[in-house]
Amino acid sequence: MKRIIRLFGEKPLNFKQHLGKSSWLLICLMMVSMGLVQGNPEPDPILFEIKIERHQPVKMRDGVILYADIYRPAKEGKYPVILTRTPYGVQRVGVHHERMTKFAQRGYVAIVQDVRGRYESEGVWDPFRDEAKDGFDTIEWAAKLDCSNGKVATQGGSYLGHNQWAAASQTPPSLEAIFPSVASTNVYANWITMGGAFRLSFNYGWGVVRMPNKIMLPQDWHTAAYTPEELKYENILYHLPLKDGDLASAGKAVPHYRDWVEHEAYDDYWKEVSDEERFNKITVPAYNTGGWFDIFVMGTINGYVGMRNHGGTPEARKGTKMLIGPWGHGPSKSNSYGDMKFSEDAYVDLFEEELKYYDYYLKGIQNGLDKEKPVQIYYMGENKWRHEDDWPIPGTVYKELYLGGEAPANSVRGGGTLSFEKADKAVTDTYAYDPQLPVPTYGGNNCCGTPTPAGPRDQRVLERRNDILVYTSEFLTEPVSIAGPVSMKLFAATDGPDTDWMIKLVDVYPDGSAYPISEGILRAKFRNGTEKAELLKANKVYEYEITLTGTANVFKPGHRIRVDITSSNFPQFDRNPNTGKPLGSSDETRVAQQTVHHGGPRASHIILPIVKGFD
Repeated sequence: MKRIIRLFGEKPLNFKQHLGKSSWLLICLMMVSMGLVQGNPEPDPILFEIKIERHQPVKMRDGVILYADIYRPAKEGKYPVILTRTPYGVQRVGVHHERMTKFAQRGYVAIVQDVRGRYESEGVWDPFRDEAKDGFDTIEWAAKLDCSNGKVATQGGSYLGHNQWAAASQTPPSLEAIFPSVASTNVYANWITMGGAFRLSFNYGWGVVRMPNKIMLPQDWHTAAYTPEELKYENILYHLPLKDGDLASAGKAVPHYRDWVEHEAYDDYWKEVSDEERFNKITVPAYNTGGWFDIFVMGTINGYVGMRNHGGTPEARKGTKMLIGPWGHGPSKSNSYGDMKFSEDAYVDLFEEELKYYDYYLKGIQNGLDKEKPVQIYYMGENKWRHEDDWPIPGTVYKELYLGGEAPANSVRGGGTLSFEKADKAVTDTYAYDPQLPVPTYGGNNCCGTPTPAGPRDQRVLERRNDILVYTSEFLTEPVSIAGPVSMKLFAATDGPDTDWMIKLVDVYPDGSAYPISEGILRAKFRNGTEKAELLKANKVYEYEITLTGTANVFKPGHRIRVDITSSNFPQFDRNPNTGKPLGSSDETRVAQQTVHHGGPRASHIILPIVKGFD
C-alpha cells in the first residue's frame, strides 16, 4: 500500500479515516490479491516532513564566520545531528542535498557546511590546515542547537572524510561516531604522495585546476576540442619545473600547490595535518569504507588498523569497522570498474550502511551492528564478499614469490619468471628510464584529478614496452587467495643520485588479459623513510622495501601471477628527473640506467598475504 500512497506526497494519507472500515478492508484485500502490496506491510520509515534553514552562521574561535544549511524534521523536538563539512558547496545537487534530505526524513538534524574560504563561508581557503579546529567548533555548535539532543556524528567521503578525522582528533565532547568514506588519514603519505613520489595528476587537477580559490572550477579548458595544444593536459602536465606549473593553468600562483611542492618530505608542515599521528586522541568509533582501486585505499585501511590498535577508548577500538569493495572512489551501481565486471552484489548502498550505523550510535537502536564482524571485504577473482575478524586477517601467512628467469625480462615478450622457490643463480635485468618518454598511467589507484584511466585495466598495452620488466608465474593448478598488505623487496641499482621504482601486482587471466590488483611506488631517496631525503651512490645496489596497496584477490586455477617493474607511471605520479634535485626545482632531466637483481644472495621478491580460500 505504501508504494501507491507515496505517489500522492511525502506524508502518507490516512485512507482509513476517509473510508468506512469494510471498504478499507475490501480495498486492502483487492490490492494484495493483485500483487500490488504484500500482506502486513512494514510501516514506512520516512515519516517526517522537513524544514531547511539556509545560510546559518557558525562563528569559529578566531571570529571567522562559516555558513551552513540545516535540514531537520518539521515536527518540533530534539534530534541527533549528522554533520557534513564540504569544500564543494552546500548546494551540491546529487550529493549533499539529497543525502541531507534523506537523513532529515528519518529523524535526524542533518547539517552541511561550507568549509573555511569556500563558497559562502568566510576566511582563506588553505586545504587541510583549518579543518581540525573548525570541525571541533562546528560540532559543539551543532550540539547546542535548539533542535539537537546533543549527540553528533559526522558524515562524508574524500575531503569530507578527511574533515571527519581531523575534527575527531580534537576529541570534541559531543561527538559520538564518524563515518569516513574513501578518505585519507595521512595527507602526505596517502594523498599528496605515495612512497615519496608526488601524485601529479591528483595534485594538479584537483589542487590547481579545480580548487584554486573560492569555488570548484571545471576542467574544460584543458580537455575540450577548442583547447589550444599547449593547454591540453597531455602537454601541460609535462611542464617543468613543477613549482611554477600553476601559472600555466590558473594564470597565477596557487599558494597551497606551491607549499605541497616545497615540502616534499614528511616534515612538520605535514605532521600538523596527519590524523595518523593522533589516533589515540579519537575516542569514538569509525566506520571506514573504500574501494580497492581508490586513490585513498591506504587511508581506509590505515584508519581501521590505527583505530583498532590505538583508538582513544576501548569503545572506539571495538566499534571501528571497515568495508572495501571492488570500486574506485566510491561504489558503482553498474557493478563494473575499469575493464572488469563484478558480481551483482558488488554494489553496496552506503546510505543504508550509514543509517544503520547512526541509528545504533545516535538513537540506541539495537539493529545487530554490534554482532557483525568488523571487516567486510570483496575478494576479486572469486567475486564474493566475506566477513573477517580483523585486518590483517588472523592466520595470514606471508609467502615470498621470487623474481627469476635467465633471459632478459624486458616486456611481456621477455623471459621473466615468478616462483615460490628461490633461484640459486644470480641474474640481473636492465632497462633505461627516460623521463621524456615515461610509462603512461593506465589503470590502478587514481581519481579526481586530471582524467586518467583507473581501475583494473588490461596491462598488455603497456607490457610491450622494453622499459618494463615483466615476471610471470606458471599457470596455477590451485587457487591462491590473498588478502592484506602487499610489499616488495627489491635489490636494484641506478646510475644516478635518485630514481623511482614502480611495482604492479597483476592477475593474468587464461586469455592473457592482465589486470592490476595492487600497486606501489618508492622514490629511491626516501628508501630510509620519507622524513629525510638521502641521495644514492651511482650503481650501488640497495635493498628497497616498497609498500603496495592492500588488496583481496583469488588467483584462480588457469591464471598466472605477474609482477611488473618500471620507473614511471605518468601522470599519476610526476616524472622523477633522475637528477636528485629538490622536487619541482628544475627543468633538467636525465636518462637513468636501471639494474634489477634476482636470484642468489640478492633475491628480489614480492610478499603475498596468503589467507584461507573459499570452500
